[in-house]
Amino acid sequence: MTVQAQTAEPHPAVTGPTAQDPAPEPLVKVRRQGKVAVVQLNRPGKLNALSTALEQALLDALQSPEVAGASAIVFAGSERAFSAGADTSELPEMTPQRIAAYYRGSGSLYEVVSRLPQPTVAAVSGYCLGAGFELALACDIRIADQTASFGLPEVGLGILPSSGGLTRLVRAAGPAIAREIILFGERFPAAEAHRLGLVREVAPAGDALTVALARAEFLAGQPAMAVAWTKAAIDAAAESSASASMLIEQLAYAALNRPAGGNPE
Repeated sequence: MTVQAQTAEPHPAVTGPTAQDPAPEPLVKVRRQGKVAVVQLNRPGKLNALSTALEQALLDALQSPEVAGASAIVFAGSERAFSAGADTSELPEMTPQRIAAYYRGSGSLYEVVSRLPQPTVAAVSGYCLGAGFELALACDIRIADQTASFGLPEVGLGILPSSGGLTRLVRAAGPAIAREIILFGERFPAAEAHRLGLVREVAPAGDALTVALARAEFLAGQPAMAVAWTKAAIDAAAESSASASMLIEQLAYAALNRPAGGNPE
């Protein structure tokens, strides 16, 4: 199943469709594999650069029945790039007013992904830079293959990671590592990302999606409400005092537990 929420931008030389023109490729493709939905970025000519149109297409895909009804979600790109980052051609138009509107619109994508009740897995091959890295960080689990290359180059462009990537990187790797990655803006391979705890495992070249699907299928088989509440409790724990976090644990346990010992679906 393919969700055609948005279509790729036409070539500048094309003035309009003709009977001979092929149907435009969707910016996002969605398919189901059992209980798992695969959401694939499909802007290969731009290395899956995250334009506002692609971000909106991803938001639309997440609301589709194929994804909303899935028990786990895998986000993938192409062999060359999970995503090479934000579409920098849009940056000159970003006034403060437009930036505020952006975060209320397509820029909300990264927070929407991070708050999904289903477990999410990023399958990373090739470039995973800038906003692409931020999208991967918004997922619960990251699987990278040996071709993956990570980095946050925003400071060199006179800006900073601002779609949750800075915050999530600090929480995932600590402020010292986050400073090195963000201030130097250097790319680093999958093995280094694994050493830093930013990816769960490194797959052979070309196998990121296969391994990610296997992990997602396991997660899809877990009790759905237990997964959703555990994700929410972990997020709350990262922002709470120890006593508040323990109270959240206990309340979530009480809500999930049943006298017979079963968990609700």
